Amino acid sequence: MRLPSALVPLRHPVFRSLFIANLVSAFGTWMQNTGAGWLMATLRPNALMVSLVQAATILPYFLLALPAGALADIVDRRRFLIVTQIEMLVSAALLAALTLAHVVDAFTLLLLTFAIGVGTAMNGPAWQAAISEAVPRADLGQAVVLNGVSFNIARAAGPAIAGGLVAAFGAALAFALNAASFLSPVWALFVWRRPLRASHLPPEHLVTAMRAGVRFVRHSPHVLAAILQISVYFFPAAAPWALLPLIVKQDLHLGAGVFGVLLGFMGLGAVGGGMLLPTLHRWFPRGDLTMAASLISCLGMLLLARASGWLMAAIAMALFGTGWVIASSLTQAVTQFAAPAWVRARAVGIYQLFSNGSLVLGAFFWGWLGTRVSLPWTMAIAAVLGIGLALGAGRLVLEQVTVRAEAEEGPAIALARAGGRVLETQHYRVPPEARERFLAAMAEVEHVRGRTGAQFWQLYKDLARRDAWIEIWAMQDWREHLRESERLSEADQAVLARARAFQVPEGPDCWHRYIAVDPVPPRRSRKPAPARPTLSNP
Repeated sequence: MRLPSALVPLRHPVFRSLFIANLVSAFGTWMQNTGAGWLMATLRPNALMVSLVQAATILPYFLLALPAGALADIVDRRRFLIVTQIEMLVSAALLAALTLAHVVDAFTLLLLTFAIGVGTAMNGPAWQAAISEAVPRADLGQAVVLNGVSFNIARAAGPAIAGGLVAAFGAALAFALNAASFLSPVWALFVWRRPLRASHLPPEHLVTAMRAGVRFVRHSPHVLAAILQISVYFFPAAAPWALLPLIVKQDLHLGAGVFGVLLGFMGLGAVGGGMLLPTLHRWFPRGDLTMAASLISCLGMLLLARASGWLMAAIAMALFGTGWVIASSLTQAVTQFAAPAWVRARAVGIYQLFSNGSLVLGAFFWGWLGTRVSLPWTMAIAAVLGIGLALGAGRLVLEQVTVRAEAEEGPAIALARAGGRVLETQHYRVPPEARERFLAAMAEVEHVRGRTGAQFWQLYKDLARRDAWIEIWAMQDWREHLRESERLSEADQAVLARARAFQVPEGPDCWHRYIAVDPVPPRRSRKPAPARPTLSNP
């Protein structure tokens, strides 16, 4: 039986197992979110306090996304994921026990919600990067969408179930079911026989890995475009997440069951958007789709601001959910496509840093504004701002980026313990008539060097010879220099090939590598100190 295009990644057993585990865990997450939001609206019925529940869930992403992405790239990813899942299980179980014992207060609820958020933040980049290992590259884009769809299937049913459970039995049961849901991904990860890549290079240090990830993103226009698009979308889109419990309770005068139903309609809209996305993507560019998704969400927010009953609010949330899943799936897919395997979790982590940072700021801001003006006016202002930001961001280039398969391991380490900075130079001969073509090529080369880890880059012209140029860049140490070639994508290699047309022919003036040496003043040394080796034309 041939699967619909939207479901093609499910034919891969590992992805199918992770998809089901993510679906089960997502049900627990939405029960947790529904119970926490409603419990806070009961303990402290204040717009700012209710919005702090959303902020406590997302703030760990802002604080931990970058180190989480770096750790996911440099340690065993499967074991790392198991540890983060267990941390969330323990935190959720503790919250359930305290709530059942009727000793939870607003501060305890925020603290344990934050603890669960810490596990989610540490888990997120590694889980997204694991998706790319579970499917071939041709299916990666839709696998990212399906991963989001599984979350939104749970969003469609989980809140409605949780709303009924909270209304009948209290929030403690929702928290306990969330704790139990983490057993599914723990088991799926435990049975996954993830192949390990043998490497002759020593592991990256955490700080070095974080710096390399930041440099890669800074020199990757596609990733930067995705981050900008999602950031300007998430700030106004934080308003429904932060304020919906109070809108249901105070403006619509309805209960926890309807709150869950409205979140369920949002999930239904998200599932519909995710299933339509493969067809829409064949018709429209990614940038157009992302802008359209932002406008659809804002239309839903305007309807929510005008809603006087549950039906109109349900339609509004369905529109909001449709735009939400399309915008977030497209931008996250671009990030994964643009990042090669060595830095993928770090790129996803930085993406989540900015996207969830935007959500946190939005949750704080709309919660604060909701205490100053009415909730409908707050929602309307957020919608109008979202429309302006979507149109202002425009149709940024969010096209699929082709990245080569993982390179073979580099050469055996020489000077692996040499800790000095490595300076590299490349000489060029450029006829005057080719100057413009050369400078255009070198403008791209600068970004290639940055993506592969260069801390410094500069192009110089020889004052004595009109056709002589030299490119200089620096790597943190010899190990980072050895990793350079592994980090080159096919697009990067094409850029370097264009520049190579101007290189000096192989010889003593073609390419130099140097390792920094710390000079020892003669007056402080009785014996000559052994210097680190300096390489030139090896």
